[in-house]
Order: sequence, then C-alpha cells, then structure tokens
Amino acid sequence: MNPMPTSLSRRELLLSALSATALGSLPTLAHAQAGPADATLAGLLAGFADEILNLTPTTATSLGLDKDQRAGLKAQLEDASPAGDAAWAAQVNSMLQRLNTLDRNALGADAQVRYDTVRYAASEGAAGIRFSFGGAASGFFGGTAPYPVSQQDGAIVRIPEFLDSQHQIANAADAEAYLERVAALARVLDQETARIREQASHGIMPPNYIARIALGQLQEYRKTSAAKQKLVTSLAERTAKLGLSGNWQQRAQKLVESAVYPALDRQIAAFRTATAHAPATPGVHRLPDGAAYYEWALKLGTSTNQSAREIHAIGLQQIREIQARIDGILKSQGITQGSVGARLQALSKDPARFYADNDSGRAELIAYCNERVEAFRALMPKISHLGLKVPLQIKRVPADIEAGAALGYMNPAALDGSRPAIYYINLKTTKLWAKHELSSLTAHEGLPGHAFQLGYMAERQSELPLITSLIGFNAFVEGWALYSEQLVDEFGLYQNDPFGQIGYLQGQLFRAVRLVVDTGMHALQWTRQQAIRFAVENTGRGVQAMTSEMDRYAVSPGQACGYKMGHNEILRQRERARTALGSKFDLAAFNDALVSSCGVPLTVLPTVVDRYIARA
Repeated sequence: MNPMPTSLSRRELLLSALSATALGSLPTLAHAQAGPADATLAGLLAGFADEILNLTPTTATSLGLDKDQRAGLKAQLEDASPAGDAAWAAQVNSMLQRLNTLDRNALGADAQVRYDTVRYAASEGAAGIRFSFGGAASGFFGGTAPYPVSQQDGAIVRIPEFLDSQHQIANAADAEAYLERVAALARVLDQETARIREQASHGIMPPNYIARIALGQLQEYRKTSAAKQKLVTSLAERTAKLGLSGNWQQRAQKLVESAVYPALDRQIAAFRTATAHAPATPGVHRLPDGAAYYEWALKLGTSTNQSAREIHAIGLQQIREIQARIDGILKSQGITQGSVGARLQALSKDPARFYADNDSGRAELIAYCNERVEAFRALMPKISHLGLKVPLQIKRVPADIEAGAALGYMNPAALDGSRPAIYYINLKTTKLWAKHELSSLTAHEGLPGHAFQLGYMAERQSELPLITSLIGFNAFVEGWALYSEQLVDEFGLYQNDPFGQIGYLQGQLFRAVRLVVDTGMHALQWTRQQAIRFAVENTGRGVQAMTSEMDRYAVSPGQACGYKMGHNEILRQRERARTALGSKFDLAAFNDALVSSCGVPLTVLPTVVDRYIARA
C-alpha cells in the first residue's frame, strides 16, 4: 500500500508516530465483561479519538465523521504552523500522562493488548518531538517525511484530490464548507512555504533531483487556468448535478485566482530558492541529527528494534531465497540464460506483456483489475469467516499528480458507507505494470489486502472504539497486504499460470529489495543510482518504475521496510499457531484474529496470536 500522501507539516511527524504504531483492539473486548479499569480505558480512548479528529479534520471527512457534533470540521484543514506542531506535541504527551494513571494489571487480557498498543504509539510520538523536521508521508498509516514539499508530499499534491474524491457534497452547507477549504488551502500553502524557508536555513531540503520533480509539478499545476482546475470543476459539476442554486463555480474560481494561486506563486519562488544548491545525496544521514532520525523512522516503519544493518542483511538473504524459487519456474518454462534479474528484465521488455500505452489500454487494465477483484471474492470464504462486503472502486491516479505519486495506493472506505474504498493505480504509462503483476497488486490493494483489512473497521465500527479507524500501523497493514498476496497463491490462483506466479514472486522479491535499498540510502550512504541499479538488477523491473520507487523512499525513510518485516512476522506467528494447535488450527480463524485486531505493533502481535491460540 502506498496511501495517498497527506503530509502538511511537522505536526504530522507526531501523527506519523501514532499511525506507525497503530492503536489496535480485539473485537471480543467490545463484548467482554469489562471491569472498572477497562471502562476507564475505553473512556480515555474515546477522548483521544475526539482530540485527534479536532487536530486532523481531513481525517474526519475521509471517514465520513464530519457531521452532527463534528460538522464544523468539514470546513477546516490541518494547522501546518508551529502552533500546530505544538498542539501535536502536547497531544502525545497528554496521552502518555493519562495512560500512566491506569494500572495495567487491573485491565482485562484484551484491554491490556489495547493499552500496550496505545502506550507504544504515544511513546514513539513523544520520541519524535526532538527532531526539527519530519512528517507523515503516508498519511495515517505510518512513515515519515523530512520535507514539507516533495514529489509526493504537500498541500497541492493532496488537497485538490482530497476535496474531489472525499469531501462529500449533499447540500449548500457542504458546498460552502468546500469553499472554506479552498480558502484554507492558501493558508496551508503559506505555512508550508514558511517551513521550507526555515528548514533551508539549517541545510534541510530534499535531494536536487526530488526538488526538480516537485518544482515541475508545482509549476505545471500553476500553468492550468483557474477555471479548469479540479478545485473549481469538481465543485461546479457536483453542485450542478444536485441543482444547488448559487454561483459556485465563479466563487471557487475567484478563490483560486485571488488566494490559492498567489500563495502557490510564493511557494514556488521559495522552493526554487531553498533548493537551488540542494545536494544529490538521497539519504537522511546528511541532515542534522539524521542518523538518529533514521533509527526512529525505522522503528516507526517496522515497530521493531532491529538496526539498519540487521534489516539490510535480512533483505539480502530473502532476495537469494526468492530468486531461487523464481529461477526454478523460469527454467521450467525454458528460460535459462542469464541471472534471474536479467531474465525478468527480458520479460519486462516484451510488448505482449503490457496493455497498450493509451487511454484504451488504461481502461482495459483497470477492467482486468476489477475482474481480479471478483475472482478473489470467490476465494474469500476460504480466507476469512468474517463475511465482509468490502465495496471497492479502482481508479487511475489523477494525471496532475501521477509523475510523483506511488505506483499504487489505497484510500480506505468512509465509516458511514458514503464512499467505498478506492484503490489507485498509477498509469502515467501502462509500461509501469506488466499484465502478470496485476493479480498480486490487486490482492495487495484490494482483496484480501488493504480494502479487506481496513474494511473490517468500517463494517464493524459499531463494535469498535473509534480510535481504531483513525490511525493504522505500517508494518502490520503492509505486512497483511503482502501476506494477502501469498494467500491467493496458496489457494491455487496461479496453479496453471506460471507467469502469474512469477509476477507474485517478483512482488515479494521487490519488497525484500526494499529492505536493502532503504537502509542502503539512509544508513549506508548509497547514491540514488546505486539504489536504482540494485533494484533493477535484482527485481527485473524497469528503470522508470524503480527510479520512481527509489525517489519515494528518499522522502519517506523507513516506511518501505515495513512490508517485508511485517510479512515475515505474520508468517512466523502463523507457523507458531499451527504448531501449537495442530489439527485445531483454522487458517481463516487465524486470519480473522489478525484482521480483527485492527492493527498492532509487531512487538504486540505475538500476544494477539496467544489470544487466538487460547480461544481455539
């Protein structure tokens, strides 16, 4: 998963700590006989949820919670100023202080899991206060972003698409709230601009190649006339469809021309000046206190205490293991010459393995992904007993942000059912995705991956504390999605499709490579080209796709390591449960225990599995 970027300021460095360490809960807790201490914890978590929503009003909108007593949040954006940072620092410290008033030993077993998870989250949030830069590049699902504006971070990357796809409009009040957010966008842009200048004074700026991409995106956005901007057309089209009287298009256009564009001009000028002499070095080790920052980023991304060198070594070992499996399949198909990477590269250069690189080909690709979703739905009764509906929409990454966007990512469904989960796929060129890779991608982003795991919280929200839907946990969320790719293979999806299985294993290989290149750039001082070359040679994927990925890791240190580390731990725990239970082991029930935890740090995952074993 590469969720839609939401980084707006350093205050989200603290939120990323919360999201990277997820607040989890087991569904049985909602029905268990709770003692006084459990009730006190539930009250604390409810308070935490309200406080977090007030600090991040776009989350309230994303989850369909910007109504009733929270209706005022619908007209707001986050505060990206130093005052916003201070509010987040106070929030995580306050959460810790209030948790410290509880006696953990007085809690029930499941409540202890929740307590441990929340405390872990708040502690890591507090640990991030020391750094003078950072943010949540992958939104509420973990990761960091040292720079307020990059090819995948910042208000222009995030807000127009957010308003178009997530800000619901049903009446005039919703349209007015939309306009207030357009006006607020100008404020956020200026807050980012102030941070760009402040960081530059301390030698903090993205690598020069990232700066060129990001500056180009800002300039391209500015070239579009206000009347044609999505900020304007989305409101105009939707109000017209509803028959809402009012000069909505003109008002939106005036705001863009009089407020948003001037703020964007200021940001472009400041960003150009701040990055004029940026270095080419991709790693955060070059930043002030950069080595410690990366250690923290790795802990957020993986929720382990393993060092960069240890994670690097794990990646190298798993690359060898997965390549050996791919080698066997390639040889069975008569493809024997060259390294595994070279043979995979040869497959990637075969035009027959790609859809046509035009709008018709893009439509065919998305249609195929929808077909894959339905095929996976047929497997779900074997994978889970939960019976979730999981409405899902597949969309192309918007063309105005695709140059810097991830190759694929997920926006979870709204809790009120007003919007399904949206799985975005980057189709800047269809050459980014060979046909034999699309099944695994769809299993990862859709079913039984992100859409299913996150959909549990939407469909069972009445049984769960609200806070479980506000923040996620990178290694768990991404580990589950990678495990989902393996599940569909285990249930025979590729039984008569050797190249489909190669695509699946190539995806696993890619995640092992991530362990090597992320630690390589940020801890071992690899260059950008060194990382790209390693990724291309070992995964067999194209230079363009791997360049985009390496650039993503440069501005989101540590996050890419969560996938394979989470997957590895889930497999370890599954084998432990299978050994402990023998014939009583039920794969679907094990999977449900993980999904219904709502996400926990990997350090807490063994306790979740202990609960499953005891119940089984």
